[in-house]
Amino acid sequence: MENMIGRLVDRMIGTGTLIATLPNGQSHRFGPGGAPRVAVKIHDQRTLLSIVLNPDPAFPEAYMDGKITLEEGDLLDFFQLLSPSQRNADYPMIARLRNNIRFAGRHFSQWNGIAASRRNVKTHYDLSPAMYRRFLDDDMQYSCAYFPRPGMTLEEAQIAKKRHIAAKLLVEPSMDVLDIGCGWGGMALTLAEECGANVTGITLSDEQLSVAKERAVGRDDVHFELRDYRTLERTYDRIVSVGMFEHVGIRNYDTFFGKSKELLASDGIMLLHTIGRSSPPDVTSPFLHKYIFPGGYIPALSEISVSIEKAGLTITDVEILTTHYADTLAEWRRRFHAVRDEVLAEYDERFFRMWDVYLTASEASFRYYDMVVFQLQIVRDKTVVPMSRDYIAERETKLASAGDESAHRDLAHAAQ
Repeated sequence: MENMIGRLVDRMIGTGTLIATLPNGQSHRFGPGGAPRVAVKIHDQRTLLSIVLNPDPAFPEAYMDGKITLEEGDLLDFFQLLSPSQRNADYPMIARLRNNIRFAGRHFSQWNGIAASRRNVKTHYDLSPAMYRRFLDDDMQYSCAYFPRPGMTLEEAQIAKKRHIAAKLLVEPSMDVLDIGCGWGGMALTLAEECGANVTGITLSDEQLSVAKERAVGRDDVHFELRDYRTLERTYDRIVSVGMFEHVGIRNYDTFFGKSKELLASDGIMLLHTIGRSSPPDVTSPFLHKYIFPGGYIPALSEISVSIEKAGLTITDVEILTTHYADTLAEWRRRFHAVRDEVLAEYDERFFRMWDVYLTASEASFRYYDMVVFQLQIVRDKTVVPMSRDYIAERETKLASAGDESAHRDLAHAAQ
């Protein structure tokens, strides 16, 4: 039995060296060798069998419950071990069978009607705002930052992300903009402040809505609602959706883009920013589905484009952000660990470990695996956008210059 388990474990390691101390006290070396080098101690036989036969979610759960100890290396090193950079990682037949069953039933696991979507959102986004403020930037951007040059801080990269999106939207003063999945309001406020737009932001999270409304007090160019996009009726000049599409679910893609077409003016522009996979369609990680994002799914580009075509919309620009999210997540994880005591004071050790796995596995998925970010510019009329992409950089430069001038004015006013 032990030899069989050893062979199964060795085939799962695609990179580096794993030294595992089993419940009987014996240590074994697995993998093709070299870096990274990770040593783990597995405390009981049941945990060992669970990990071998059903690694996801068995390994994250064992880590959360303290049934595994990392004695050398860290979680990021461990997830790198499973990447196929030196050789293809091969999972046991029963694990592959479970994955095939999940794939066959993924339409049912993503039954995201209006009521279900609200429940799913509350699971993750209705944690206390203080929890998110501990590791996000000042604007509480909970999506991939944009690092166009080396050495940028997280705050600078999130500002760059918002301006990159604004440039692609070609927003002009007084335009009506819809922000689907507005989070804590940062994108909507930026489009109002830097582009002069009138913005409506919608969310399904009570906690996010409360923060967003508080930030918009005294403004008449931004307002926020607790509302599902499927219930909207009026049209907008521009639509932006950042980090929300991952919660739509594949069975609702046709509905999402069909409704987007209804809401978008005939000369309008939509910008969709979503996590995606560069590999063929797959399934949601059972760990993420159970503990982090119930009902969520990361799409392949082929799954998105077919629904856009069915809706009668046109994709006029596609940009793939490769490792930008890995760098974003690395900084989130660093900040999260720096406030460990604060997190434990509000939650508990198991919660901290759960989020540690979530942030680390997510970083690894962008750094070592097939996760990327898609930015899709979508229109009803392909002639409403310029024929070349030069306008994007030009508009970003103008937005940055205007932002710098505004900051200088604010500093001068504060000094006075």
